[in-house]
Amino acid sequence: MSVKHPVIAITGSSGAGTSTVTKSFAHIFRRENLSAAVIEGDSYHRYDRKAMKVAVAEKLKTGNQNFSHFGPDANLLDELENLFKTYGETGMGKRRYYLHNDEEAAPYKQESGTFTPWLDLPPNTDLLFYEGLHGAAVTDTVNVAQYADLLVGVVPIINLEWTQKLHRDRKARGYSTEAVVDTILRRMPDYINHICPQFSRTHVNFQRVPTVDTSNPFVTRDIPTADESFVIIRFADSKGIDFPYLLSMVHDSFMTRPNSIVVPGGKMELAMQLIFTPLIMRLLENKKRA
Repeated sequence: MSVKHPVIAITGSSGAGTSTVTKSFAHIFRRENLSAAVIEGDSYHRYDRKAMKVAVAEKLKTGNQNFSHFGPDANLLDELENLFKTYGETGMGKRRYYLHNDEEAAPYKQESGTFTPWLDLPPNTDLLFYEGLHGAAVTDTVNVAQYADLLVGVVPIINLEWTQKLHRDRKARGYSTEAVVDTILRRMPDYINHICPQFSRTHVNFQRVPTVDTSNPFVTRDIPTADESFVIIRFADSKGIDFPYLLSMVHDSFMTRPNSIVVPGGKMELAMQLIFTPLIMRLLENKKRA
């Protein structure tokens, strides 16, 4: 953890909805005139798209049917840990981008599914902001979580997560339902062993729970809307959290445990603004004092 150069990490699996949280943070950064060094978790994959297909095929030959981006072997977790540590100490580091599609790849004159070269982070940023799979990762040799000042988990209940992934991958990436299901099954051991444990290390978790039937996500025609959901917000340490203020500002919210508040799905972004703005400003105030 760092006082002079704060690190914020948003952690959630593919289809969890981390992009929604990222947008809320972007609004705060813009409103408060903050400069953030943004890190995309996909850029710390070990393999590009073509190389990953080869790696999966090679693993299958050796009997490993569960090799996935969720696990440490398919990622550069040691380099991610070093980035968090180096930025916390110096405010600097290196990043690259993973080019998901032709639109992202065009400015770089590269193929989609490839990485850009590593470049230095811009100087004089106020904080580092990471969004990806492994912001709170810990293995036998790597501890990424220890260098983050604010860890946020985004964890919809599993059927909703699968529903969102199915709809996104079919619509945006052109995958068949069968291909998405195969991916979900292949990733399951890594999801259990390497993704879930991270949410016990986060400072705040957001779990969206639909109020409509998602019992079979593989045939659900629509993603439940925000208004068809509640969001459970759990704080690892509720000290300093003004629950009466949150309850008064977010209508129809209520508490279920001393460290948990439930808000209507349509009010999730408002709740994020109310929760994270003072937390970020506290980090920056400590930075100034240091």
